[in-house]
Amino acid sequence: MGAAGSLALAGLSLPVLRLPAQPRPRWLGVAALGLAAVALGAVAWRRGRPRRRRRLQQVGTVAQLWIYPIKSCKGVPVSTAECTAMGLRSGHLRDRFWLVINQEGNMVTARQEPRLVLISVTCDGDALTLSAAYTKDLLLPIKAPTTNTVHKCRVHGLEIEGRDCGEAAAQWITSFLKTKPYRLVHFEPHMRPRNPHQIKDVFPAKGRIAYPDASPFLILSEASLADLNTKLEKKVKATTFRPNIVLSECGVYAEDSWDEILIGDAELKRVMACSRCMLTTVDPDTGIMSRKEPLETLKRTSPFLQMCV
Repeated sequence: MGAAGSLALAGLSLPVLRLPAQPRPRWLGVAALGLAAVALGAVAWRRGRPRRRRRLQQVGTVAQLWIYPIKSCKGVPVSTAECTAMGLRSGHLRDRFWLVINQEGNMVTARQEPRLVLISVTCDGDALTLSAAYTKDLLLPIKAPTTNTVHKCRVHGLEIEGRDCGEAAAQWITSFLKTKPYRLVHFEPHMRPRNPHQIKDVFPAKGRIAYPDASPFLILSEASLADLNTKLEKKVKATTFRPNIVLSECGVYAEDSWDEILIGDAELKRVMACSRCMLTTVDPDTGIMSRKEPLETLKRTSPFLQMCV
């Protein structure tokens, strides 16, 4: 599938528009599993024939856009992004198109290795740079040599391929984490993606994802996050929840009521409520997992915190 639309920040003022209720259209894209703590809706982008624009209501503003090239590693803030069926894209950066795996081919995330959140990723031309404190930077080509092994990997029980990024990447990640031998793999366009419909049947049957948990987009509301922080002794950041799109100028938990929204020319539909996992208890600044907050507070209070798109 091609792109559903593009997102661009102009002074952090890209409006989010709510579409009025209407008969369910045919949806081609799919939504994401919610952020770290609470139930939220997943959203799919729609691509169809041009039609007369319905009356819209502005419900918020896009404040930030984030791409997470390597699953569980630091996000990259971007000012513009293309909204594709498999997540945000900005230049060579694709959201969760790289994955750390163990010797058995199983995904490794911050749930098992919390210090993954301390690895930064930058892109310059056709190369990625991996950085971490007290560790020499590693420069990697965006496209691994075709002679590199293609691994059969598993992400949440579903098989998917990934091309090995080479021995230097494997040694760098293994040396930084200092626990077990790991490798880095990259999803390439010709490879067969995972189908989130096999995870939850509410997702579109033709949905496609690479290494995200279940969907290519995740939205976070600043207002909902601020409300959560009033209940926490230690405040948490948006990066705790790893959103792709951060919204401002909307009410607390207003996203709970949005079934269809328009951002730029990307039309998104919420398809499920979702709850969050232990990864949200990993401090993105220290890589330490508490296994408690903010999950314990969310269980007692906030009905929704993020919206999966």
